[in-house]
Amino acid sequence: MKATLTLDPITIDPLTSLSSSTVEASMLRLDKLHPIVSGNKWFKLRYYIEEAISQSCSTIASFGGPYSNHLVALAYVAKENNVKSIGYVRASKEDTVTPSLQEAQAYGMQLEFMGRTNFQEIKNNLLKTNQHSSVDNNSTYFIDEGGYGSIGAKGAATILNEHCKHYTTIIAAVGTGTMLAGLINAAEAHQEIIGIPVLKNENTIEGEIKSLLINKAASFSLLHNFHQGGYAKTNPALIAFMNQLWETEKIPTDIVYTGKLLMAVDSLLKENYFKAGSKILVIHSGGLQGNRSLPLGTLLY
Repeated sequence: MKATLTLDPITIDPLTSLSSSTVEASMLRLDKLHPIVSGNKWFKLRYYIEEAISQSCSTIASFGGPYSNHLVALAYVAKENNVKSIGYVRASKEDTVTPSLQEAQAYGMQLEFMGRTNFQEIKNNLLKTNQHSSVDNNSTYFIDEGGYGSIGAKGAATILNEHCKHYTTIIAAVGTGTMLAGLINAAEAHQEIIGIPVLKNENTIEGEIKSLLINKAASFSLLHNFHQGGYAKTNPALIAFMNQLWETEKIPTDIVYTGKLLMAVDSLLKENYFKAGSKILVIHSGGLQGNRSLPLGTLLY
């Protein structure tokens, strides 16, 4: 049985302010796909949801932080497909429940607070025991954080459509690497794939991406100098860039992924990183939940 969700059309919009006389940049607006399941989340979740339904699982569980786009998206998709959901959260019960987690709860998600200290260890133990299987009498299907895994990459490979084939370069932000692996798997032979990791000192990400590739020898580049201090770290320059981009392009970005991605594209363009004649497709992976952590009025949108 297929997972269902009503989606809006995906457009490719020009990025005039990030283009030059020799380099043309455009953006695949996955953020327009759905008002809640924004960006790449549907693509990474779709085949997991289908497998859970095919296994007659009554509940889907996954993991994320207090501003997780992934958990909000999962909560909504599970509700739409008449499945219960559980979110294991990288926070403690004593912490303030963020607007993102409140939204996930509103869609019916049960929250389990795991704290921060041993989050990865607890998560890995749960996944090792339960991933992609019916367990106990609860029939719970587990998905790794951010949808990481071969099934998530299979879904992410469906992001690129026929309108994406003529671009020479595809560039995207990298969190777990699931989306980038899917893009590499789906890319045309002539296309260069570039990832912008948003985590600092992410030494394992290349191997984690390669483990999801159909062709283990497929080439791609990771540019590690644009994380702006680390995961969800921000600074005045990033905020100013995001606001300027909104004023010039009317494209909303977030402080975790797409703001850093587009700031990287801007820097690379100024450094003449891209070859003359390049046609660049920037992937807007959606998800603005991280912006909720900012003081009201920080961003213009």
